[in-house]
Amino acid sequence: MSVITDISVNEIRKQFPILNQDVNGKPLVYFDNAATSQTPQVVIDALVNYYQKDNANIHRGIHTLAERATTGFEATRKAVQQFINSNEVEEIIFTKGTTEGINLVAQAYGRKFLQEGDEVLITGMEHHSNIVPWQIVCQQTGAKLKVIPVDNNGEISIEEYESLLSERTKIVSAVYISNSLGTINPVPQMIELAHAIGAKVLVDGAQAAPHHKLDVQKLNCDWLAFSGHKMYGPTGVGILYGKRQVLEKMDPYQGGGEMIKEVSFAGTSYNDIPYKFEAGTPNIADVVALKAAIEFMNEVGFEFLHHQEQALLNKGRDILFDIDGFQPIGNAKEKASVISFLIDGVHSFDLGMLLDAKGIAVRTGHHCTQPLMDHFKIDGTVRASFAVYNTVEEVEQFAEALTDIVKKFRK
Repeated sequence: MSVITDISVNEIRKQFPILNQDVNGKPLVYFDNAATSQTPQVVIDALVNYYQKDNANIHRGIHTLAERATTGFEATRKAVQQFINSNEVEEIIFTKGTTEGINLVAQAYGRKFLQEGDEVLITGMEHHSNIVPWQIVCQQTGAKLKVIPVDNNGEISIEEYESLLSERTKIVSAVYISNSLGTINPVPQMIELAHAIGAKVLVDGAQAAPHHKLDVQKLNCDWLAFSGHKMYGPTGVGILYGKRQVLEKMDPYQGGGEMIKEVSFAGTSYNDIPYKFEAGTPNIADVVALKAAIEFMNEVGFEFLHHQEQALLNKGRDILFDIDGFQPIGNAKEKASVISFLIDGVHSFDLGMLLDAKGIAVRTGHHCTQPLMDHFKIDGTVRASFAVYNTVEEVEQFAEALTDIVKKFRK
């Protein structure tokens, strides 16, 4: 097993120009990676190169720029296929992000196949983007939304999950890693149990894709949605993977150019997958640049990513939990590199602003998981989330800053 060294992390940091700046007169410490990770220079270069050399609409042009743009766009689709080990490239659909991917499945599959009395099962730690689309489709179809409860450690019980499954369960949609707690859910087991009773499974992989090597063939999920901007890529681009046999049964999500074979006023025939779900001009530049982000992650390697992030998580637990009034929110046994917490007597928003004054970027609030915050009877937390370019020294600076803030509040 490789050993993580400061030298190797520092070499990685050099690839991220945004990290080399002062914020409010202090060196930037960026601990808001669960919201959006930073992008390495290779991704920035790929984006600039597209606009400088290849900018043209894709698929429908025969001139050189259009062909180059199309080649770059489809090269990313192939890179994603290999990245998640899907069976074929046509199972990869480009979206704006995880949110659009979940909405696509809810409307293109759920609205078509759910009926009154059917059930959709989600967990109590879902992001709003994996709650609201199912509420909408349940209202449209008469299906019922059921929730797997979360305990005080921020975990779900596989036994409780299994007890909620029945012949009425048609769709299970679950987050792999909680964005607000870092909890890693037992998704492989959940998929197996759902399939045993004939349900389809969508996995929200927005937080999993940056941290874990995803293999959709091993997972055997029916759909997987994730976002480029959480895995060192550009904003505004995401991926929806779906099994071919499931995607082919789904209706188009949007109508327009690209998703058609033939159009007449009498009717329209639709394109093959994946283009059936990619209406209109896509976010070409950011899709092209996403390939560079995937290549960056592959070069760093998931073993390195995992051990570096776990080292930061362990260091944070060792030194943050001793701070006066520190209350960790979520203490799952299986956990990604997220520490969500409160400090007695200090509002989370105040903490966020005071940390920002010291150059430390964290996320405060409900993290688009209001039902989960309601479960803990709080209105939000401070969330520090670590990425491969963060260092142990930054975690120590974070602890010193928090300690200083708390002392001033205690006076």
